[in-house]
Amino acid sequence: MKRARTTAIVLTALLVPALAACTDSSKKPAASQGGATSNVAATGADKLAGVCPSTVVVQQDWEPEAEHSGVYSLIGRGYTIDANKKRVTGPLVIGGKDTGVKIQVRAGGSAIGFQGVTAEMYIDKSITLGAVSTDGAIGSSVTQPVTAVVSQLDKSPQMLMWDPKSHPSWNSIADAGKSGSTVLVSKGVDYASLLEEKGLIKPKQIDQGYTGAPSRFVTDPKIVQQGFATAEPYIYQHEIKQWDKPVKYQLLADVGYNIYPEALSVRTGELSSLAPCLKKLVPILQQAQIDYLNNPGPTNNLITTAVEKFNDGWTYSTGVANYAASTMKQLGIVTDDASGALGGMDLKRVQSAINTFGPILKKGGAKVKSGLTAADIATDRFIDTHTKLD
Repeated sequence: MKRARTTAIVLTALLVPALAACTDSSKKPAASQGGATSNVAATGADKLAGVCPSTVVVQQDWEPEAEHSGVYSLIGRGYTIDANKKRVTGPLVIGGKDTGVKIQVRAGGSAIGFQGVTAEMYIDKSITLGAVSTDGAIGSSVTQPVTAVVSQLDKSPQMLMWDPKSHPSWNSIADAGKSGSTVLVSKGVDYASLLEEKGLIKPKQIDQGYTGAPSRFVTDPKIVQQGFATAEPYIYQHEIKQWDKPVKYQLLADVGYNIYPEALSVRTGELSSLAPCLKKLVPILQQAQIDYLNNPGPTNNLITTAVEKFNDGWTYSTGVANYAASTMKQLGIVTDDASGALGGMDLKRVQSAINTFGPILKKGGAKVKSGLTAADIATDRFIDTHTKLD
């Protein structure tokens, strides 16, 4: 399932100057890295050589952004940026220690023709892990089954936002629903049906014409619009000069959108063969997300550098990245899960998501495995329960 974000969500060329373009597609190694200061050889639990693939390939669902920080922060000194294929490759480093394998982080979105991550995983078997949200795993459970092994984000940053000046009394999505105002979303987003079923938004309010461009919201501030709490509040206030003021919002996670977003997943049929690697790799992925929150600057620099070099129309500033880092922690988007650890997945919550979104996805034409259970699409067996944010 495609991510709800569209190509233009921060393609604000109509309203915001683009970042300086970089046309250099050279693969010359970079001098510094997101999170590590040295590449000392790892030993013991952090040594992945001989256990994991020589290059751990991670397919992201969108262009580089701070929500993907947990994997970008593992890219060590001497990395290369392939501007043509939209990939960043380097030593997989945790806590300054080189694990003995490489990590390659691949952009989604335009780099994979805007198709879903599960589809790309089954086309390209070199992909080790793919970023697949719970509803995406449900929707692909028949044709392209995947199993989540760690979720570096605990809840979705997706939200609905509105102009507080136009709607001074609103505090929630429910308030928007009662008003009858237009709710602008992308075509086919699952949460639109969820909001309708919960009675929070009336079907006639939904407008599926959102393209990602800010012009509609700027010129018609009485509407409600989808977005990401980790991006749009900063962008609209600081980077869209025609708006240049705060917005108000509520997270969709607060009204029942209970998925695990962008959970790192493997092809289900390869879960057993990858188990020895995952036993060592998953705790590293957990710790990497914590390390990022403790020191986001270097990884944000890597992310924004990759965006500039990719030069594919997506723009992402250091300001947005820094805002996202603080917002993810503040709103509990990155936090210890109810299952006990950061990166863990509560299987009761996964089952609840199946019960909620299975019927919605079927109604939309998706093939959902009969009798699908949480254990079919997620596992906590590799999680280090001692890895916590605090």
